[in-house]
Amino acid sequence: MGIIIAIDGVVSAGKSTTARLLARALGYRHLDTGAMYRALTLAATRRQVPPVAGPELESLLGRVHIELAPEGGVLLDGEDVGEDIRQPQITRSVGAYADLPLVRRAMVEAQKKMGAQGGVVAEGRDMGSVVFPQAQLKVRLVADLEARTRRRFDELKAKGVAISLEQVREDIRRRDREDQERDYGPQGPPAGVIEVDTTAMSIAEQVAHLAALARQRGA
Repeated sequence: MGIIIAIDGVVSAGKSTTARLLARALGYRHLDTGAMYRALTLAATRRQVPPVAGPELESLLGRVHIELAPEGGVLLDGEDVGEDIRQPQITRSVGAYADLPLVRRAMVEAQKKMGAQGGVVAEGRDMGSVVFPQAQLKVRLVADLEARTRRRFDELKAKGVAISLEQVREDIRRRDREDQERDYGPQGPPAGVIEVDTTAMSIAEQVAHLAALARQRGA
């Protein structure tokens, strides 16, 4: 048991790493909902199922098994795909699948079940408004474009991905535009959300700040 912490934010503001480490610090489960959409995108890409609502995609949703391991791994039908789902081609394609109502309904239902008992750090675009509107702590992470570009570039470079800084910057700009145009349910920020600017914050500082907020709310 424990509280529900919902973390939203812009691309490369530190959501995934901060959420994972915060969950570890509190002894909570990390619910990386973005990884679930990425895993589905990977499954669809491998099977050449296009991002169009239809029998093929509906069948895939019924057959594919996506699991978030307690230690942070992402399993697709038992295979650890934690690295594969972070590749640029999956990043560029995930929005087309995530936008489909068929996909969102299936994912949101699964996410609600995962976090029903509390004690979770749920990370994703619609966590505080759609999936867990009852969350005791709702946080939105933001950062300026150049800081986010450098973070993402360094992350990809460390993984051996050949990509230019300008391509990373353009990918982030495109995803920002898609997020602004995307319908995540109720319009505007969730009630009670706290915005945290991570531009000048290290990951350790982000985790410490959010942990303090969580403990104020009973974590």
